[in-house]
Amino acid sequence: MRLRLERFSFRFADQVLNSKLAIKQEIEDILTEPSIKIPSLSRPTFNKVLKDLFVAKGWKDQPDVFQDDDEPSARMDFLEERVGIEVGFGHASFLGIDLLKFQVSSYSALDQIDLGIYITTTKSFQKQMKTQYNKKWAGSLTFEKVAKYLPHFKSAIQLLIYVIGIDI
Repeated sequence: MRLRLERFSFRFADQVLNSKLAIKQEIEDILTEPSIKIPSLSRPTFNKVLKDLFVAKGWKDQPDVFQDDDEPSARMDFLEERVGIEVGFGHASFLGIDLLKFQVSSYSALDQIDLGIYITTTKSFQKQMKTQYNKKWAGSLTFEKVAKYLPHFKSAIQLLIYVIGIDI
């Protein structure tokens, strides 16, 4: 069994990401890496696996959203070639905070990213992890929820966001 991906494009993010095809392919290759052992994927384990894979490919790990020492502490998960990544395996209530990190990272003087990629799992993935492997993913954000709610943030989030849902 291998992981597969669902995709949702907000503000034509897919078209911009296609102009960075090598980055897009690298992200998709990391997320579908055959060595990922699906039965072991608890939320913390999956976060660690993805961190190791992204860092091994040269992605900056946990870059600061704000550059000055006197600014609040906030971090994205990964950054490479002006593409920021957030992995949303936590509670659904973190959606707004994660999206705001993207928006702030693209805004005026910060100007770190042109595109945000939000990675989460699908409802189907979470259900199968529970029924087949007894891994608890209940309460976690889902791809379907992000795709449903993101358009409602259109007045607050001007950044292009590409949502990837990991499925089995």
